[in-house]
Amino acid sequence: MVQLRVPGPTPCPPEVLKAMAWQMVNHRGPEFHQLITDVTADLQKVFQTKSDVLLLTGSGTGGLEAAVTNMLSPGDKVLSVSMGVFGDRWASIAKTFGADVVSLKVEWGKAADPDVVNKAVKDNPGVKAVMVTHNETSTGVTNDLAAISKVVKGAGKLLIVDAISSLGSISLPVDDWKCDVVITASQKGWMVPPGMAMVSVSPEAWQAHAAARMPRFYWDFTRAKKNFDEKKENPWTPAISIVFAFSVALKMMLKEGIENVFARHARMGKMTRDGIKKLGLPLFAEEAHASNTVTAVGIPASLDGKKLRQVLREEYKVVLAGGQQTLDGKIFRIGHLGLIDEKDVKEILASIEKVLPLAGFRK
Repeated sequence: MVQLRVPGPTPCPPEVLKAMAWQMVNHRGPEFHQLITDVTADLQKVFQTKSDVLLLTGSGTGGLEAAVTNMLSPGDKVLSVSMGVFGDRWASIAKTFGADVVSLKVEWGKAADPDVVNKAVKDNPGVKAVMVTHNETSTGVTNDLAAISKVVKGAGKLLIVDAISSLGSISLPVDDWKCDVVITASQKGWMVPPGMAMVSVSPEAWQAHAAARMPRFYWDFTRAKKNFDEKKENPWTPAISIVFAFSVALKMMLKEGIENVFARHARMGKMTRDGIKKLGLPLFAEEAHASNTVTAVGIPASLDGKKLRQVLREEYKVVLAGGQQTLDGKIFRIGHLGLIDEKDVKEILASIEKVLPLAGFRK
């Protein structure tokens, strides 16, 4: 079996793959009505919210675009808190649709300081919303979202959260932390193939949506909510097989218990970091804010990172991710989210240990 250990897509359990092969049903019929109702209710449990959760057919990036266009109008000032590739991408999306983006860039490998966020909000009183990445997969860092939320909501601003690689693996109590819009996607810790973005929308966010004037059609939250509330349907043809997969994966997660899921990811994250340090390799992210879904590993001068990943892939069936943009060749990344346990982490670390000398590494 291939150890697919990139930060997404992630391995799918056999039960989920089997569900993907179920025969199609009428997406306007009673079988799908019940299915999408049940999946939405189960998603609300993992989101830890009583607010609406919308199912959007598309990628996580589609969900990020949907959040922007449904909450803002052209010219609205928004604070972008970015600490990596995906935070920067989200800011670019907002700029593309005409938002006035104030960028708060955090050094890659570090988390956003809530006090610095607080100052940025105070220095820009016209800011309508704050966009923040909970877990940045390009650097392996998790922000202190609870502290950032206190700052943002204390200032009366809309809080929009990219939780694509955290929700379902790292606890994010949407209601308790007063997050207005939270976006995640199927191919991460949910153990489901790519194809669906899931978005929670708070009552305050619905008020902002009513005033938002950015152009939208396919991603329109009003259409999504109206069709679900009135018909238990999506406005457009959904990815039916992905919903099948979710119906099984969510039951598996809830049977394990979401707190147990979060605890397992915390163990896998610590086990991976400890193992990497034992091998003599440096962690890229500051450990106090290291992610429990992806570990970014620094590549020392003696190590050929590309050869390491190539030999791991070709001879040991372990697939890891490289660095992105300015981190290309400087880090490699180990995904440990979704379908993973201690046995998997031990196998990954043992394979890395065997290949390191072949790729030139010297302690």
